[in-house]
Amino acid sequence: MGGIGTVLTLLSGVAWTVVYAEAIRIGFTQRTYAIPAAALMLNIAWEWLYAFLDLTGTPGVQGYVNLVWAVADVAIVVTFFRFGYVEFSDRIGRGVFIVGGVGLLGVSVAVQLLFLGEFGRSNGEVYSAFLQNLLMSGLFVAMFLSRHGARGQSMVIAAAKWLGTLAPTIQLGLLQGRGFVLGIGLLCTVLDLTYIGLLLHAHRHPGTEAGRAVLSSSAEA
Repeated sequence: MGGIGTVLTLLSGVAWTVVYAEAIRIGFTQRTYAIPAAALMLNIAWEWLYAFLDLTGTPGVQGYVNLVWAVADVAIVVTFFRFGYVEFSDRIGRGVFIVGGVGLLGVSVAVQLLFLGEFGRSNGEVYSAFLQNLLMSGLFVAMFLSRHGARGQSMVIAAAKWLGTLAPTIQLGLLQGRGFVLGIGLLCTVLDLTYIGLLLHAHRHPGTEAGRAVLSSSAEA
């Protein structure tokens, strides 16, 4: 299973790298952030923590993949702080937005350390990754609904996110027989396919509010 495991690890690494590259592109071209804030902060905390632990120990493929993701997430966090305020300007001031964003990042770091301390290196890394992945899947659906369409989003992100999650679900959940991972991974797939369906519906019905948001996003890109 070593060869298959390496292939699935690389597939996940490539797919998530595509997600991050597309999120960076959309963030700067459409002047918004393309990954939900809570999931983004949990991701960057997870990636820097486990990249450090992997690469200061016995480096493996996943350690280098985590480092690539961690660097990419820095750029996405920049788009959040630079452009994200417009999403909240009708409710809070800019100062509150910045403090809240920094606070969310601090909470995310604490959550990762708590998982690591409670479950140990191997289980803590996997459990936190899949649970925050499930959160991200749900928040992508919520983002589509709150923005009334696909503004700041893309099918590339949706499809690559699904494949990037499916690969480790197969590797750790199915092939290694880890029921918790398999169950959470399958729930991610349900939500990811729901999100893909919403984007497809918006693309196929350009006369709706969601469809107009798609056209607007395409024009800005």
